[in-house]
Amino acid sequence: MSRLRNSCLLTLASLLCLPTSLAAREDPGVATSERGAPQGARVFEPEFFAQFAPRNALDMVRRLPGFTISGGNDGGQRGLGQADQNVLVNGERFSSKSDSLRDQLSRIPASDVVRIELVDGNTLDVPGLTGLVANVIYESTGPSGQFQWNTGFRPHNTEAQLYGGEISLTGSEGALDFTISLSNNNDRFGADGPILITDGEGNLLEEQYSQFSGGFDNPKLATNFTYDFGGETIANLNLSYGEDFFFRNNIEDATSPSGPDRFQNSSREENGPEYEIGADIQFPLGPGSLKLIGLERFERDNGVSILIDTFSDGSPSVGSRFAQTNAIGERIGRLEYGWNMLSADWQVSGEAAFNRLDRTSSLFILEDTGEFIELDFPAGTGGVTEDRYEASLSFSKQLAPTLSMQAIGAMEFSRIEQTGSAANSRTFQRPKGSLATTWKPSADFDVSLTIERSVSQLSFGDFLASVSLDNDNENGGNNELVPFQSWGFEIEANKTIGPWGSLTLELEHDWFEDWIDWFPLEDGGEARGNVGDAQRTKLQLTGTLNFDPIGIPGARLDIRTAKRWMETTDPFTGQSRALSGAQYDFIDLDFRHDIPDTDIAWGSSLYSNNNVGYFRRYEEGRDWEGPTFVNLFIEHKDVFGLTVQARAGNLLGARNKFYRTVYQTSRPSDEIAFREVMDRRIGPIFRFSVSGDF
Repeated sequence: MSRLRNSCLLTLASLLCLPTSLAAREDPGVATSERGAPQGARVFEPEFFAQFAPRNALDMVRRLPGFTISGGNDGGQRGLGQADQNVLVNGERFSSKSDSLRDQLSRIPASDVVRIELVDGNTLDVPGLTGLVANVIYESTGPSGQFQWNTGFRPHNTEAQLYGGEISLTGSEGALDFTISLSNNNDRFGADGPILITDGEGNLLEEQYSQFSGGFDNPKLATNFTYDFGGETIANLNLSYGEDFFFRNNIEDATSPSGPDRFQNSSREENGPEYEIGADIQFPLGPGSLKLIGLERFERDNGVSILIDTFSDGSPSVGSRFAQTNAIGERIGRLEYGWNMLSADWQVSGEAAFNRLDRTSSLFILEDTGEFIELDFPAGTGGVTEDRYEASLSFSKQLAPTLSMQAIGAMEFSRIEQTGSAANSRTFQRPKGSLATTWKPSADFDVSLTIERSVSQLSFGDFLASVSLDNDNENGGNNELVPFQSWGFEIEANKTIGPWGSLTLELEHDWFEDWIDWFPLEDGGEARGNVGDAQRTKLQLTGTLNFDPIGIPGARLDIRTAKRWMETTDPFTGQSRALSGAQYDFIDLDFRHDIPDTDIAWGSSLYSNNNVGYFRRYEEGRDWEGPTFVNLFIEHKDVFGLTVQARAGNLLGARNKFYRTVYQTSRPSDEIAFREVMDRRIGPIFRFSVSGDF
């Protein structure tokens, strides 16, 4: 696969250099400008998407040539902050953190979309946006309902996935626009196969046969209300409530040359509610416009893991149980005031964010009597809060007809406080911001450069101790943890090549301070900690190649491929290595053929990646699935007015793999306790979906 990745990189890079003359003929339904669209925008009208028979705005954005949805408020972002998603709706970003960007786009009926603009983020009055941005322009035309039912099954180890999908209603009543949706994001998964445990010299210690199955469901009710008071005063209210359900069961039969047979049964279950209340209002004030935003988000996760080993010789069973409840909350208040001055767009903003985690943990051991007896585990119970305040000033200006720029300066003040057995309190002040410029010498080519100073979002769970029963690991807490910070630059070049499609090349490099990875504790344990400096370089190509010029109308190939180079110092060995859990490279190919003059579409996709393993105090390993996933699909766009799609996945037999080396002493060490190698079958995956309007 590495040769395939390299050849794709070279081929796509060379296509970026194709002469401008290839762009002389535009794609049907595409204009380079339109009344109301920003100067230099590529405008995609509804007729461009007609061959795909889209049901909603998400279907349309997915078909934009050379464009991939990224960013968005996904719950892991630090507060609301500056915009980081590359999709807007009517020039505004989404403010919900519980609903994904894709979920929100899927609730906008395709019939309400007036056009979609692909535009340089620097030219928009939305601080934080750089590179290529899709702006979905839509207008509600009356009540409209949508539904999608997703189902599927796997021949091995799993129960059927039956109740996935969403139903939504969108409409208007006078000055009020509303959307109501009921959804269930769910899946079922599993694998089976051998596991071999050997000593340092390769001698067999134990042979296992493992079988696991699991799944999750996330039913959710979400609403959005938008009210136009007139006079450019608009208010939004977002409400959502959901429940999370997760389960995973694993059974293991083990034989050993030197001991009795062993049977292991382990399980993990999680459940809990989540809700979000978000509101904003924007209105003219003085020479500009003021926007006020408020958000309250909360979720509770109740988790229990149980592991029990029984033996063929009648020896007493051994086992453990670990229970943990996490209550996670976030409260945000933000204001943004924007105005135009000196032929430039200015914005001053302020944000206060209050994050909290309350955790209780209990660890039990199975006694010979068959009862679980609780052990002392004080480091697993406590709380973490962060009070954060941020102020920023942004400046955006068109310097010349072909050159635009955006500058943002910000200062962050925060206080992190921990309660429990390792109570601690600290305060920080951190500058951050960005400078972005875009050069657009022609309608079919632009280059943007962004330089940014940023601060990461901490995972509060890393402050407190926890236990992984499956791998027999205890993770210590670290009350000195701080967010990592980074300096970085990104260069993005976009090239349209007329009827052939479009390509985007991105080069990104980041320097990290206080990088977070596994870190040695003085008591011989380990925890997530700040390990020092790190750096990462990424080269990525995204493109759409149309097959119309070679005589296959309606066919296209969407391509994403990337390569990363990275480095940090291992805190246990002092040696240079890659960043734990990151991707070295990946390739993602998606071919689709909408057969002209029919309602039939078919296609195939290929995905392969190569990821970095993990590095802990007493072990190192890697967990992945692959090497390559290949899927086929067929779709009918009008079965009694419905869109029906059948998909067969994992046709090349990608597998679930894991290996690790566990040492007797802290790394680096030549004293190997054992090696574990797992190679489990996933099997084919079949999906079926039905979508429609009402």
